[in-house]
Amino acid sequence: MKILVLGLGNSLMSDDGFGVFAVRKLQQDFRFPEQVALLDGGTLGLDLLPRLEGVEKLLILDAINMDAAPGEIFRLEGEEVPRAFANKLSVHQMGVQDLLAVAELQGYCPPELVVWGVQPESIEMRIGLTEPVKPALEKVVQGVVDELTAWGAAPEAA
Repeated sequence: MKILVLGLGNSLMSDDGFGVFAVRKLQQDFRFPEQVALLDGGTLGLDLLPRLEGVEKLLILDAINMDAAPGEIFRLEGEEVPRAFANKLSVHQMGVQDLLAVAELQGYCPPELVVWGVQPESIEMRIGLTEPVKPALEKVVQGVVDELTAWGAAPEAA
């Protein structure tokens, strides 16, 4: 079973970099089983398509505009994901929405898809997360660790 943890966002635009910061924290704090790959997908959109081939379980980490309080965490799965991306997801929503649609058309959209996201406060040009979003980083990292453990791919602390 191949699992991909994909962090999305632009780390130069404050909270938009949430997914990238989360993947970096996971890489720094944990060692992962062979079947788990972590990827800083940045804002690559359709360029990520080849990385989805053969993936059975996909975890996407991203800043998500759900019109909620800054720092609020969301976990979406299955059918919730395409619907959410169609309506109001990240600032790079078209890239992610297109990525998932094309992967499905080509027959290799992962059968299991989970998105962990946080409501951004700011996506202005600035390095680092805003104060309301910072605490969400640890919680999402723990959520990802728990998710991977439930999938039989538990990481070990580094």
